[in-house]
Amino acid sequence: MPESSIVGRRVRRVPMLSGSRVVLVPAGDDDLLIRPPHPPEQIVDAGAAVRDALRFPLSGEALDTIAPSRGRATIVVEPRALPVPGAQLDPRPEALAATVDELARCGVPDSRQTILVAGGLGQRLGQRELERLLPPPEARAFRGRVLVHDADEPALVPIGDWNGSTVRIHPAMTDADLVVVVGAAETVLHGGPGTLLAACDAATVRRAAGIDSLVEASGAPEWDLALRVERALARRVAVIGVSLVLDLPRLTGPFRGYPDERASLERVVRSPLRRAFSLLPAGARADVLTRQARRLTATAAYAGIPSGAHAEALLRGVELRGTRLAEPVDTLVVGVPWMSPHAPRERVNPVTVAALTLGLALRLRRDAFPVRPDGTLVLLHPLTRSFHGAAQAPYAAMFHALRGSRDEGELVEAERAAHADEAGLAAYRAGRACHPLLPYADWAGCRPSERSDSCLPAESAARSRWRTASREDRPESGSCWRRPMRR
Repeated sequence: MPESSIVGRRVRRVPMLSGSRVVLVPAGDDDLLIRPPHPPEQIVDAGAAVRDALRFPLSGEALDTIAPSRGRATIVVEPRALPVPGAQLDPRPEALAATVDELARCGVPDSRQTILVAGGLGQRLGQRELERLLPPPEARAFRGRVLVHDADEPALVPIGDWNGSTVRIHPAMTDADLVVVVGAAETVLHGGPGTLLAACDAATVRRAAGIDSLVEASGAPEWDLALRVERALARRVAVIGVSLVLDLPRLTGPFRGYPDERASLERVVRSPLRRAFSLLPAGARADVLTRQARRLTATAAYAGIPSGAHAEALLRGVELRGTRLAEPVDTLVVGVPWMSPHAPRERVNPVTVAALTLGLALRLRRDAFPVRPDGTLVLLHPLTRSFHGAAQAPYAAMFHALRGSRDEGELVEAERAAHADEAGLAAYRAGRACHPLLPYADWAGCRPSERSDSCLPAESAARSRWRTASREDRPESGSCWRRPMRR
């Protein structure tokens, strides 16, 4: 990766997110500031790229060859949860609209098409979010069905076995003549066969949560599970996938260029608005940050067998957005955003803070863990024990179970009880909350960092070895939690 993406001189205070606050982190002369690469020089029109990809796939037959005239097609998509925080201008609705048009061109009118939203264990999308799957003109014109996956629906169809457990999938795919997977290659399990996995039963989705690396599939049993689902479905119906390569979200307003341009960092540090912004209530700060203009662009699209197209797009995305470290660091400081890693967006709580940092940020790596053994991980967040509204009730229940459990077995029993909780499942089916297993899946995603000499956030004062950073070590106007990493 370009050396300019890592800067280690003349930067004394670095603006970083601590929830909804912007805090200044002191940096010494020998410290590394890991910045994202600059925006790509070449971007593509997502709709045109998808049309070309479906006509000239990397592997397998083209869409016009496998699409049955007047047949039934199911388009499988995921909620746009990644990347965090996302952007108002997103190419994925255009990609979906191009797929709908291509199917119509191949003899499958939109009245014979079904859009299946495979949200895994996440909160089921409501009408407002569903209307944003397509651009407004195409959404108004669409005459097909839109279904939202229910991970505990009794009508899920058995499609195979994995480690002695039955894998069940949404019937909208097994009843179709053609399945098209449309998404972006964000991680190993987001896009491609991971999207098919997100349309399976809750237990199957939960099993994939503990994957070691989100960008390295080789040898991962969770990736093997996703491939098994893809192959089992392909034995029943024709399957094709299209995966976008996305750039990082980029600010387009007054803070354009942050954080990849050095001048933008200095501009934020010197801004008189930063201190005034920190004095606003947390809800107002989060609203201001959410409304900041951002855009997300596509640089390529690949089609073919879903796993093949996804793997190619993921490799290109890692090359585009990654930064290479010469060696692991002694201390890693990770900023924490104000919103959860799931859609629809919610304010963060202690479990989703862990999911964002240990489960997402520290698993977006390959080859080696970025922190040395016995190094230190610093999370820029106050980690307040607050859970907002009914939507976060499953997280509150899991958090209290975590505090009360004395060993791993008791936590496993709490997870089983959560899966059998009829009130929690009813709230999930009504779209008022996530699935009761999602907090446990988020927690399982933190375990690879623990195995890599990392740590887990405090679940209770009695069981915790976390400590608040000393006053002289704290960033300006922010909170900092730190924990030594152990072998």
